[in-house]
Amino acid sequence: MSGSPSERPYYGLCLNTSDNQFGIKTGLGCSFAIRVIRNVVDGLTKGDSTGNLCALDLSTAFDKVSHHALYLKLMKRLIPNKLLNLLMFWLSRCCSCVKWIDAWSQFFDFDFGVRQGSVLSPFLFALYLDDLTKSSCLCRGMFIVFYADDILLISPSVCMLEKLVRICEFELDQIDMVINV
Repeated sequence: MSGSPSERPYYGLCLNTSDNQFGIKTGLGCSFAIRVIRNVVDGLTKGDSTGNLCALDLSTAFDKVSHHALYLKLMKRLIPNKLLNLLMFWLSRCCSCVKWIDAWSQFFDFDFGVRQGSVLSPFLFALYLDDLTKSSCLCRGMFIVFYADDILLISPSVCMLEKLVRICEFELDQIDMVINV
């Protein structure tokens, strides 16, 4: 890229995800997420509270990302048009076919899902879910931790945990994500 560093576009600010998203950030792998969860639970149990946890797993999560909803989320983050157009072009070329023994079906396009095996897909998925971490319904003492398509809910009471599950169900339903039962 030409030009001085100050002349180059910087997209980091509009593409940051919340601090409780792990698994796609350098240096913030599974062991770091476990340490954060442990600290939250220890903080809850040091007072007169309990640490209540609920693990959620999203069903075929990467395959259910709506391209149009993703574009809207990226536009809300004020992503530059050139980058948005590049992502739109890239995702619009998603197609597949079915192979059965030695026979192949016709190729077909789809408007859902992020490309399997792409290094960009986990990042786009994290951006897709990031609004859930900023839900205005979250109360003090409620925590949501993400690791790819796994979600861990933590609260100081069973009643608050149930409320947190309902918030997640509602928010996930808005983006057509389903929790495995």
